[in-house]
Amino acid sequence: MTTTQKPLPSGYSARTTAREVIGTTRLDGAIAIVTGGYVGVGLETTRALSAAGATVIVPARTPDKAHAALADMAHVERESLDLSEPASIDAFAARFLASGRPLHILVNNAGVMAPPNVRDARGFECHLATNHLGHFQLTARLWPALRKAQGARVVSLSSRGHQRTAIDFEDPHFQRRPYDKYTAYGQSKTANALFALALDARGKAHRVRAFSVHPGAVMTELVRSLPDEEVRAAVAASSAISAFKNTEQGAATSVWCAMSPQLESLGGVYCEDADIAEAVAADFPGHSGVKPWARDPDQAERLWTKSEAWTGVKFTE
Repeated sequence: MTTTQKPLPSGYSARTTAREVIGTTRLDGAIAIVTGGYVGVGLETTRALSAAGATVIVPARTPDKAHAALADMAHVERESLDLSEPASIDAFAARFLASGRPLHILVNNAGVMAPPNVRDARGFECHLATNHLGHFQLTARLWPALRKAQGARVVSLSSRGHQRTAIDFEDPHFQRRPYDKYTAYGQSKTANALFALALDARGKAHRVRAFSVHPGAVMTELVRSLPDEEVRAAVAASSAISAFKNTEQGAATSVWCAMSPQLESLGGVYCEDADIAEAVAADFPGHSGVKPWARDPDQAERLWTKSEAWTGVKFTE
């Protein structure tokens, strides 16, 4: 049975914080990995999960920065990982699997937004390579530990940016069409939502459920590639649509998807404001909800097949 893409409703709102979502729930004994869990929304996700007793592994491309951000937190382990480097992904996953621990929560939080047209070592466009393919490979490598947990959840950070575009399967890496950094970002966020949909379809038989998340408009280091004038324009545009969230509010939906009993036996849905989002039409003029191309199971399967081919990685049975 597929989960209906409509609000439960959960009883939460856009102003709910990650700690309010957790409440008095304890996560002692749970093991979590939060990519990018040392800045912005990821840092608050780490803080909330670790405060509830979970052991949180935070893999970082810049370990020194992660050490400084996480130094005062209990139950946090720091690791190294570069999602744009396949060998780094494999090495990190191998180290975790060698520990023999189950993995109860995987939050695929790290990402890039609107850098210049750069490519990874395989020639793949950087948004799709980092935001989607890096996490696809990471999740595949950690699959044995997720299955071992018997009740794991995988949370992928999507965005309202998915509303900009579907996947262009004819030229996903901008080899022929002109590069547009916002289109590239939006395509990768659609990929994050479709990945959760396809992963959940495969994982539910093993009690592994997957969700995608729009954290809300949150001003974080994600905008570091943008010139100042574009940041100011983005702030003005977002302010006209909805109020900005702080990072604690931005982390609420990730944390809700990672641990809420309200989502027991559910999965494969796009969530926002600590609830399942509305399914909206392609021409819906608003800025909430999830567009058809980000919830299409056929598109999700097509992306899955392409992702296996691009990475050379398959999920083990």
